[in-house]
Amino acid sequence: MRDSQLARAVLEYAGLGAVLVALIAVFSLRSDHFFQMATAISIANQIPDLTLLAVGMTFVLVVGGIDLSVGSVLALSSAVLGVLMVDYGWPLFLAILAGIVIGQLCGLCSGFISVRFGIPSFIVTLGMLEIARGCAKRVTGSQTRYIGSSVEWIGEPIAGLMLSPAFLVAIVAVILGQFVLTRTVFGRYCVAIGTNPETVRMSGISSKPYTITVFAMSGVMCALAGLAQTSRLSTADPNAAIGMELSAIAACVIGGTSLMGGRGSVISSFFGVLIIAVLQTGLAQLGVSDATKQIITGIVIVVAVLLDAARSRMGERSTSGV
Repeated sequence: MRDSQLARAVLEYAGLGAVLVALIAVFSLRSDHFFQMATAISIANQIPDLTLLAVGMTFVLVVGGIDLSVGSVLALSSAVLGVLMVDYGWPLFLAILAGIVIGQLCGLCSGFISVRFGIPSFIVTLGMLEIARGCAKRVTGSQTRYIGSSVEWIGEPIAGLMLSPAFLVAIVAVILGQFVLTRTVFGRYCVAIGTNPETVRMSGISSKPYTITVFAMSGVMCALAGLAQTSRLSTADPNAAIGMELSAIAACVIGGTSLMGGRGSVISSFFGVLIIAVLQTGLAQLGVSDATKQIITGIVIVVAVLLDAARSRMGERSTSGV
């Protein structure tokens, strides 16, 4: 059983790796500046925020939910961080903790309302999207806060390593997320809840605390993503990360996480982040317009969803023995 799972995982990673290599090859042939270390370093230091969102989103999707509020919660956590540091003179560490608490509370509220009242997470998090965005604007007075060097070092490359602390934090989150999902009882229950919640209930296990915890985890990842984005831009912008929830979902789906729940991999979602980042960077270097980039990215997302649907049908057929 474990051998078959390992073989399936290796094939999945190999397929995603092949797509990534193919994209790199295409853009390298079309652009003289793409296949360079500077481009790779630039991509690595620009993806921590999306990577962290994808880690949290993977768990949410695995339990059969969806979180449309991650972009707004990122902006709210970033806004709290900026206001506390700039307006009230809080030290960075305490401001980061406050942002994490805000992100976690947003996730807890979404998860609790969804499971307590039986409301689809799509609807609840759509409401949280508006609430968090409005709170971010209210907290900042709809004004961007420039923070500067006190936070910039988190997003700047470390001398000699060429990778930022934010990127290293994102990689640690990917590794820990994959370990929790595949090597702990909590992760196995998450998969079981997304696969067949009724079976889990009949086994005497309540899925509610696990689902709420997953949404809280997503909120924490949003706060860390807000820190990563704030450090890269040196500002806390209440209008930041608009539409970023779609990129996070797309990265997970491209990586093979099912929108129906019960199947996912944090490492595969990270591959999805890399594919999106390489695609956008390559198109930008080729001088493709923003409108065309959106069209191409949208096509990639639709294809990924179609592949996910095909995988689900194949899984159902193999389970039924057809």
